[in-house]
Amino acid sequence: MQIAIPLDRMIVSEKLTALEEIWADLSQIQDAIPSPDWHADVLQVREKKIQEGKANFLDLDEAKRRVFEAIV
Repeated sequence: MQIAIPLDRMIVSEKLTALEEIWADLSQIQDAIPSPDWHADVLQVREKKIQEGKANFLDLDEAKRRVFEAIV
């Protein structure tokens, strides 16, 4: 099924609202969305680092700050 969304006629706030609605809907059916194989590989590497004591963690405020700096 192909869905036509009039993106060229939508303002930014309408586009963001559409994204939020799609995300909210998808979050209700998480188990129906397949996870790519590489996700499992990344998780295994991270779990190994944790077990070896080599993982670095940030508190939430620091993580937010770094994300904000990366996009500005």
